[in-house]
Amino acid sequence: MNDNDEFLEPTVYVIVGRVWAEEGGRPDAAIPVHALLKAADDDDAVRKTLEALSGQGYVEAELDQIGVLEGEPDEPLYEEAYQDALAGNVAVVAFNS
Repeated sequence: MNDNDEFLEPTVYVIVGRVWAEEGGRPDAAIPVHALLKAADDDDAVRKTLEALSGQGYVEAELDQIGVLEGEPDEPLYEEAYQDALAGNVAVVAFNS
């Protein structure tokens, strides 16, 4: 809460990029990903995302865009990921074919 007793929503970042499971991956082998997470700033968000992707076994990553979500996403695909992010986790949505 701030001085005006207004509820401040947490800052949830969304990072868009692609990952590879093998080093030297070909462009056509890339897996698109979206990561949702809480972080102190952009640099912290990128660092946490790269650590989470590495922990999931991805050996290469290219992060293309970063932004801040304004409220809970409307798309059902992201509802659980958003809740995970609010809980302090890095939620990774991978679009495997």
